Amino acid sequence: MLKQVIVVRKDLKIGKGKLAVEVAHAAVSGADISPWSNDWKKEGQKKIVVCVKNLNEMISIYKKAKKAKLPAGIIEDAGLTQVKKGTKTALFIGPAPEEKIDKITKDLPLL
Repeated sequence: MLKQVIVVRKDLKIGKGKLAVEVAHAAVSGADISPWSNDWKKEGQKKIVVCVKNLNEMISIYKKAKKAKLPAGIIEDAGLTQVKKGTKTALFIGPAPEEKIDKITKDLPLL
């Protein structure tokens, strides 16, 4: 089974709509680079959104994902609305095998 996990920061003061857009950016960006994208789409595009307290926690999760050789990336905002340009808003991991992602994200709370 394949899935994608999107990690968002709880410390950012952004509206629900802005948060939804950042999650969407992360989901599309992950799908664009993952070697598992086609199979993931056939399986129904399973996605989970979890949260971390701050940027430091998000960076720590990102480093673990990269060390595990998972497709991962950090979304930086363009700064046109609610946050400054370059603000790191979300992290995507996957699409990738669920068991590999779970080793990194299983203890993170759902958004």
